[in-house]
Amino acid sequence: MKIAQVAPLAERCPPRLYGGTERIVSYLTEELVRQGHEVTLFASGDSRTAATLVRCSEMALRLNPAVRDHLPYHLVMLDEVRRRADDFDVIHFHIDLFHFPLIREFADRTVTTLHGRLDLPDLTPFYAAFPEMPLVSISDSQRRPMPVVNWAATVAHGLPRDLLPFSARPKGDQLGDYLAFLGRISPEKRPDRAIEIAVRAGLPLKIAAKVDNADRRYWDTVIAPLVARHDNVEFIGEIDEARKASFLGNARALLFPIDWPEPFGLVMIEAMACGTPVIAWNRGSVPEVVDDGVTGFIVDDEAQAEAAVKRLAMIDRATVRSVFERRFTVERMAADYLAVYRSLGGVRRDAARLRRASGDGRSLRVVA
Repeated sequence: MKIAQVAPLAERCPPRLYGGTERIVSYLTEELVRQGHEVTLFASGDSRTAATLVRCSEMALRLNPAVRDHLPYHLVMLDEVRRRADDFDVIHFHIDLFHFPLIREFADRTVTTLHGRLDLPDLTPFYAAFPEMPLVSISDSQRRPMPVVNWAATVAHGLPRDLLPFSARPKGDQLGDYLAFLGRISPEKRPDRAIEIAVRAGLPLKIAAKVDNADRRYWDTVIAPLVARHDNVEFIGEIDEARKASFLGNARALLFPIDWPEPFGLVMIEAMACGTPVIAWNRGSVPEVVDDGVTGFIVDDEAQAEAAVKRLAMIDRATVRSVFERRFTVERMAADYLAVYRSLGGVRRDAARLRRASGDGRSLRVVA
């Protein structure tokens, strides 16, 4: 198939540091190329890919100090996508809602994965105005606030099998005498809860996270003072993929104490890939990702989280890794998306038309 992937421009594909959506776009793109598909990636100019790269900004916008407003760059990218639309069997958007008014005439050859929260009131009238757009959710819980729309599927995120190595940690190994928090410092991610859990459990906590400008005040007034107050808490800052493997793999558990309807939570399956169990709040997608008592524990408060820390010895890390390999690999994710692509009305119609014109459907069977 000829497939276009349209990524956000805030981070490169894959990101150097933080950036969940761009990371997933990169993994999917590279796997589709590996499987023999002809993929074009619309992304920032510093992206690294085996696909054909259409450079839509000089570099990742978040890392360019001259950039104040991301919207103009995305609009220029969308104009380029629209100009080239006839070059592709399917166009896969990962940029939320910017493109909807521009693609009505070929919407049935597109799919849009919604990567963010959908419970904001301003989104309901927007999506209600575009009921024909094929959409993919990244968890079933993400869909709940939405009006009636054209859901094509739920496709859980996936990672390359060899991205983050399994860490068995032999019995008696002193590595792992810390809890980990990885992601972003923000009120909805609740790093304050992670600190409270570590203090109650009497364990060190390592926090590897970025601080956005929008959350700077929360860091300055709430989290930084907590870090300074507790000797067992260490703030590391943003880390890259190489450091992530040891950070997660050597942790006793990942703490995921969210206070919002998390659409997926990529860090949970990153921890699982390392064999590291997850202690997560029962919010959003958590029950769809964590198998309670198998790959970690699902809790409702700090007391339950403290008790879960004491029960971590009952979690078999090899089982955690095996669940990751069964449910959350990039191969599974790519297969799910290919099934979505083949189900699109415009893709099926064009495949049938080309088969009739050629009198031979062998080369097009992949989309039939």
